[in-house]
Amino acid sequence: MRGQDEKSIRLARRLRADQTDAETVLWNRIRNRRIDGHKFVRQEPIIGYICDFVCREKRLVVEVDGGQHNESAADAVRDGRLREKGYKVLRFWNNDVLGNIDGVLSAIETELAEAAPHPTLSP
Repeated sequence: MRGQDEKSIRLARRLRADQTDAETVLWNRIRNRRIDGHKFVRQEPIIGYICDFVCREKRLVVEVDGGQHNESAADAVRDGRLREKGYKVLRFWNNDVLGNIDGVLSAIETELAEAAPHPTLSP
């Protein structure tokens, strides 16, 4: 199981089952390689954090946040640690996903097009 500890795996499974409405809307639009053939996984444990959506090939993390994340110092630290590990983090508010899904998908598509593939995953 990619070396994650059991606690993180249990938490990720619970979060998958208890997605927010915004997470469900986004997941239904990015799953099954629906964005230019890029595979996303959801509720992925990475360096001790559970990330909402991850494209491993492009090292892209997509987070969907509610009001509890407004100007969160913890999110800034988390994003910094993920960047140190080579991930790009995109954050969207729940209301953006629910009210402007096409704009959110466009931003994700743009980032995927610009991101270089992870070196260990390149041919």
